[in-house]
Amino acid sequence: MSLKERLPKFLNKYMDDYVPPIVILIVDIVLSFASSVLSIVLLSYLSQWFYNHLHSLFAITWTVVAAVMTLLVAKVSKCYKTPIRHSDQIYNFRLLLAILCKSVFTAIVTLAIMHCVRGNEDLYKVALYIGITDFGITFLVLICVRMLMFMVFALYRDGLKMKEGCTNVLIYGTTNKSTALVERLQISERYNVIGFVYEKKIANVGGLRNNLPLLICENEKQLQEVVEKYHIGAILFPNDTNLDKLQDTFLDYCTKHKIEKLITPPIDELNKENINYRIRKVEYTDILGRKEIEVDLEKIKDYFKGKTVLVTGAAGSIGSELCRQLASFGVSNLVLFDDAETPMHELRLELEGKYKDIVNIYPTIGDVRHKKRLEGIFSRHKPQVVFHAAAYKHVPLMEENPCEAVMVNVYGSRNVADKCVEHGVEMMVMISTDKAVNPTNIMGCSKRIAEMYVQSLGTAIERGEHEGKTKFVTTRFGNVVGSNGSVIPLFQKQIESGGPITVTDEKVVRFFMTIPEACRLVMEAATLSIGNEIFVFDMGEPKNIYEIAKR
Repeated sequence: MSLKERLPKFLNKYMDDYVPPIVILIVDIVLSFASSVLSIVLLSYLSQWFYNHLHSLFAITWTVVAAVMTLLVAKVSKCYKTPIRHSDQIYNFRLLLAILCKSVFTAIVTLAIMHCVRGNEDLYKVALYIGITDFGITFLVLICVRMLMFMVFALYRDGLKMKEGCTNVLIYGTTNKSTALVERLQISERYNVIGFVYEKKIANVGGLRNNLPLLICENEKQLQEVVEKYHIGAILFPNDTNLDKLQDTFLDYCTKHKIEKLITPPIDELNKENINYRIRKVEYTDILGRKEIEVDLEKIKDYFKGKTVLVTGAAGSIGSELCRQLASFGVSNLVLFDDAETPMHELRLELEGKYKDIVNIYPTIGDVRHKKRLEGIFSRHKPQVVFHAAAYKHVPLMEENPCEAVMVNVYGSRNVADKCVEHGVEMMVMISTDKAVNPTNIMGCSKRIAEMYVQSLGTAIERGEHEGKTKFVTTRFGNVVGSNGSVIPLFQKQIESGGPITVTDEKVVRFFMTIPEACRLVMEAATLSIGNEIFVFDMGEPKNIYEIAKR
């Protein structure tokens, strides 16, 4: 039988929820009344002078007024509405001030009543003694009861975690965000915080943070000792700031000892409609070695707001993220164009579920190789901006099927560019690849030819050699983490299936960026372009594929 099952229902109600405020109010009134009675009894027992000068009417009046004042002050201060488990120094100060007000007002009201009843009898000294004693005892009793309730909850919580097998975790670092995690995880049913860990000695080694130890693990041996002593199952990182510099040391130690690596996500990863505090495993995107490139989102939103936008290859990893962001930017009409039926259907359901009331969404099945199909789409929707993301991109497959690479990447791109000119599209953004630079394979070569065509067409329009007003811009970037067919998901699938992980060449390096980052940069390129430019994104330092596979 579990700990929860052995406890009475009313205790489980307290542990899982909160004691109702009305219960706290009643308890406070009863304890305050009892404290006032105890104050009078204690003073009468300890002081003969007090006993001789105290009248029974004064004692009765004091206790009744004290109960009434407790109710009035509690209503004003609202101390009873704060869950005791979440009390802090500010709450304790409010409680202290409320009890002081209760004692002072009780003394004033009682003296006023006694003055009316018994005339000018001198009772000020009696009231002063009772007021001071009443204040001290009331504050001591209420604080002790609250501490007792908090200790009961803490013992229950710790016992429940031990019984139900929570994962013992260490929080990395001692920053404000690290220490804030302790309070957030106190009521967690999955994680039990053991202490803080750091990879090098700092001030106050061996000290406490939030009553938890600060543990130093400068090498693998020290980490192993800590793990075995405290039965650690995971290390929790408050952010990704330290992950890249730790990936060859601390993270390697965690991997060897099968310690799970967790991270608290930034606020933009949370569900904006229902913000819940979540913890997830460390992913490769957390250790890219650089911060995501920041763009001027307001400028992008202003440019696309109210426009009709067509996205080819809309069901792919890049195209679908482009559609999500464009829909959130307030475009008027969003035309999705792709030949993949099932992914298109799934994207349509997702977008209509989130943006149906603010964006007109037109999912369209078609192939960029078919001119008549493109003509129908352009004639019907009259797009103002076109993002051309449709392409074949897998190098080995295109080496084996070069004709298809040329048909889609070259002729397909030409068809889209020609239709943009024919129908007066303001701008076409062609999404290319860094493999088009000095291409060494069919895929890169086909993309480079497509780049040359759209650039030449744009230049001809500028010179007046070709009718039209369309501006063309090309964007190049490297590997996109998490995109369909990219190396990271491939490694993850190989690991999940038990391995081995396959790497073509240990010396191969690649640039990486995230899908949302790539799409934001593509849209920014559209707002910055004056026509016929190729934008190459700064993706930081290249990463060795072999090292990525090992991690």
